[in-house]
Amino acid sequence: MELVVLGCWAPYPRAGGACSGYLLRAGGLNVLLDSGNGTLSRMMSFIDFRSLDAVIISHLHHDHYLDLFSLRHAVEGARRAGTLAGPLRLFIPPVPETDFETLAGYKKAFETTPIESLPAEKVAGGFTARRLDLKRLVFRFVPARHALPGYSVSVEGDGKLVYSGDTVRTEELVALASGAGLFLCEASGLNSDAEYLKDNHLTAGQAGELAREAGVRRLLLTHFWPEYDPAVLVGQAAAAFGGRVEAAVEGNMYRLDG
Repeated sequence: MELVVLGCWAPYPRAGGACSGYLLRAGGLNVLLDSGNGTLSRMMSFIDFRSLDAVIISHLHHDHYLDLFSLRHAVEGARRAGTLAGPLRLFIPPVPETDFETLAGYKKAFETTPIESLPAEKVAGGFTARRLDLKRLVFRFVPARHALPGYSVSVEGDGKLVYSGDTVRTEELVALASGAGLFLCEASGLNSDAEYLKDNHLTAGQAGELAREAGVRRLLLTHFWPEYDPAVLVGQAAAAFGGRVEAAVEGNMYRLDG
């Protein structure tokens, strides 16, 4: 399983950068996990958009899905040209309803499924998750706690990857991340920002604490405020985690083994 970081900034990118977006490659699949500003161009340095099998959006804030509008035109154009047979599978939260309906309305580009409609199953801790099976990969979604409804996501195949999405600490996320080989976790601010972020985001230290509690092997920080130095955020997370911490770097690939 390979994770390519396409964008790691929020809510706007640094010069030459991109907002949240990650390319997951495993089991013969190419899955785009979030598609913020600038991520489509980055992705096409690695794969052609026609090679995508699915897109998953954690929540409908612009810095996580805005490039779907560019991807829509690419897919529709490829279908007109006969280089793509059908629409691309898209899994998104059903709210805000106006945003969901806009995306679902692009039927020539996307076959849209609300994540809420996926089958429910119990996961560790007695929580309910939504489950998606794509070939040999199993995706599970638990509710995040954020300004908009959204999800934290786990992916299991050859290894286990967990993506926090945008959220504060939740018991569901701790359970979902338990034993993950790689935990891709937002670190939206410094520890000194805790009061400002308390209802929507994690500080770097809180990301480290959550990773320690969940017993993850590697912590990969992302979703950086562009004015902050990621190295400082790594230091604060490492002090709380006590294990391996890295800052996501655009264009880097992170490999998970079983």
